[in-house]
Amino acid sequence: MTSNAITVVGGVYHEQCLWPAWDQIYGSGGRAATAIVGHVGKVTLRTYACQELEDEFRTAAEVFKFDLVTTPAETGISFEYVHCMSTPVLRPALSSIPKYAPIEVQDEAVLRFGMLEGAARVDATWCVYDPQSAFNPESFWENGSKADHLAIVGNRSEIVAMAGELDPVKAAAKLIQLGAEVVVVKSGPVGAYVHTAATNPMLIPAYRSDLVWTIGSGDVFAAVFAARWAVHRESPGTAAELASRAVSQYAETMALPVASAAELSQAQRVPASTVPGKVYVASPFFNLGQRWLVDEARRYLTELGLTVFSPVHDIGPGPAEVVGPADLAALDTCDRVFAILDGLDAGTVFEAGYARAKNLPVYVLAQSVTEEDLKMVTGSKCKVFFDFVTALHHTAWKA
Repeated sequence: MTSNAITVVGGVYHEQCLWPAWDQIYGSGGRAATAIVGHVGKVTLRTYACQELEDEFRTAAEVFKFDLVTTPAETGISFEYVHCMSTPVLRPALSSIPKYAPIEVQDEAVLRFGMLEGAARVDATWCVYDPQSAFNPESFWENGSKADHLAIVGNRSEIVAMAGELDPVKAAAKLIQLGAEVVVVKSGPVGAYVHTAATNPMLIPAYRSDLVWTIGSGDVFAAVFAARWAVHRESPGTAAELASRAVSQYAETMALPVASAAELSQAQRVPASTVPGKVYVASPFFNLGQRWLVDEARRYLTELGLTVFSPVHDIGPGPAEVVGPADLAALDTCDRVFAILDGLDAGTVFEAGYARAKNLPVYVLAQSVTEEDLKMVTGSKCKVFFDFVTALHHTAWKA
């Protein structure tokens, strides 16, 4: 018989995002505890916290009805993002963050996250471990942690780094040989692969959402997986499926806690895998802000799995009689267009219109364009977005 209780041990940090605006205290531990209060009867969060951070976050613990147990720290930690897919600025710098003795955790069910200030030493019957470090993930067993049933949940880079294997399938198998019962390899837009010793890898899809908010999505996945697998003892595949659905809901609403298991199961969700192809990035690039944005679009569309053609990168400046035909020839080789219409650059508007005339789907980012100026854009069935990251994902999904 299960205890219907879990201890979450992980960081509580200040998070800020420029676009869309976000200013919250969550971190992996705080977000996970908040996410699963409707799934587990008793949730306890163990974390490091300075007095100011503890005073502010304790209010959230009281509102969402989970227990908060803190280990004193000298200072708070913050992550600052430009957009939710961007690499955050960490304050203070990593080298300046004091390191503390491990937090000792003993419980039947534990969700352990990697932390910047220290680590958790776990003694559990059921444990889910998310290392939270792409560069130097700590092995679960390195500090003496132990669990009768262990699931390791991490993204591809974390899993291969922990195992010392370049192939994620071999890496998962090695971690299972070392003692993990389940290894979940999160693989971005593809979804997540669930590995066990007894079964072939199972692909759990990621799911689409109208809005795409990615800060903390991995925390929500780990939390719901832990609640369903470590507490309710559901199969790894069932737990991962509900976790993926919870991520889709969180990405769409930016809100916690997540819905109940029944609501998550019944919600109509469409798998969100990238549709392979080549995207044309239509955008002005005549000042620093424009050039920065087109560079970001190119980078993250590539990360989402698309081949990207960008005129400024792939053709560069030149006379109209050279650049014009080269751009249109490239457009003819693409199967979709990502267009940044802020500023209503004539070339970008022309490229979007040319694409629609050829019946290519056009995904438009328009944050400061009037409805009147968008009349032909919306009338020709371009898909218009106000949020940058949402526009990128819908382009990758070819939604």
